[in-house]
Amino acid sequence: MGIAVKICGISEAEHAHTAANAGADFLGFVFFPPSPRNLSLDAARALAPELPTEPKRVGVFVSADEALITGAITALNLDLIQLHGKETPEDAARLKKLTGLPIIKAIAVSEEADLAKADLFAPHVDYILFDAKPPKGALLPGGNAVSFPWHILAGKTLPFKWLLAGGLTPENAAEAIAASGTAGLDISSGIETAPGKKSSTLIKAFLTAVKAVK
Repeated sequence: MGIAVKICGISEAEHAHTAANAGADFLGFVFFPPSPRNLSLDAARALAPELPTEPKRVGVFVSADEALITGAITALNLDLIQLHGKETPEDAARLKKLTGLPIIKAIAVSEEADLAKADLFAPHVDYILFDAKPPKGALLPGGNAVSFPWHILAGKTLPFKWLLAGGLTPENAAEAIAASGTAGLDISSGIETAPGKKSSTLIKAFLTAVKAVK
């Protein structure tokens, strides 16, 4: 089993196909208007016919209402839901029952004590995403090009599947894997030339770097 990779913040078909051809496992689509990576439902419907059939499609939501979530599921035929806001474990359980889809819950981390938050969600979700806490005053909960001390995850036997995000780039992918012991990486800003502007060259470079890790 290799390292799973989620390429997040996709808004153009070109980048979806680049990621798919380079071996990504998940494509992330952001439904959060303040984000430079935001997709409206209309944009999602227009994009859907141009997307590759694989990898799995993840809708990313930030304290969203159920109408937006269900609308996005229909628009893109989503495979998973990622919750990146102030959702509670009860919210996650309700959405999983409502949609029948696997759930990823993002946990904001800056120190080891923050990891314990995952225990509250683990019974109700399918994956935990450990992401860096946003900088003070940041408008976005993720995609801020900041990381946390990856080594705080090293050697831990966690009773759930988890992914690592925050400040990842093609240059530090191998370091992040070695330091944390993760089996999956989630990248967004580290494969962009400007906020929301994905680069096919950087997407390929990141996936090449990850797959070179033995």
